[in-house]
Amino acid sequence: MSQERWSGVDRYVEETLVGADGALLQAAGASAEAGLPPIALTPALGKLLHLIARMSGARSILELGTLGGYSTIWLARALPADGRMVTLELNPSYAEVAAANVQRAGLAGLIKIEVGPAADSMRTLLAAGAGPFDLIFIDADKQGTPEYFQLALALSRPGSVIVTDNVVRGGALIDADSEDPRVQGMRRFHDLLARERVGGQRVTATTVQTVGAKGYDGFTLALVER
Repeated sequence: MSQERWSGVDRYVEETLVGADGALLQAAGASAEAGLPPIALTPALGKLLHLIARMSGARSILELGTLGGYSTIWLARALPADGRMVTLELNPSYAEVAAANVQRAGLAGLIKIEVGPAADSMRTLLAAGAGPFDLIFIDADKQGTPEYFQLALALSRPGSVIVTDNVVRGGALIDADSEDPRVQGMRRFHDLLARERVGGQRVTATTVQTVGAKGYDGFTLALVER
């Protein structure tokens, strides 16, 4: 198996099951033109996130890591007309690109973009009583993920779903001696989930490895139990 084969399968899935979408293509194009890093979800993974939001009946969504708004659009489209979404972005210029993409997609009324460090924004949401959120998508800096997850729990309710992206790190997740802070962040995140599992089952979770156009990685799906 090879990267070429993985990318080919992704293209096949996109053509047969996802399809072309004007707003999403525009969002991807505008993000590339603005020089944003090419780290947004693939269309297949974007649709997976959309389906998770729909299947969970989410009416309120929190996203960490807006980038150019590609995943934001996928998620917001799963909301009912009276739903709400808050998305957090550290970089003001990225947030500007995302705001324009969201506006073109006709979703500005559902989405609020908060600019600043994600942990600070989450604490502000907590202080304002903005939770609970039905679905939380964590896709910000990887070394901060353990803290983000703990704050996400505080902004959740029983039945909330928390999806965390890019957790396998090309398999480096199992390398205890890795000097990459992103890998160590994901190891601490999994240690946190393990403690939750044996400490009263507040959260139940699994991690799924993925391959595709973006290479080898994976995501964690967690259900808040209490």
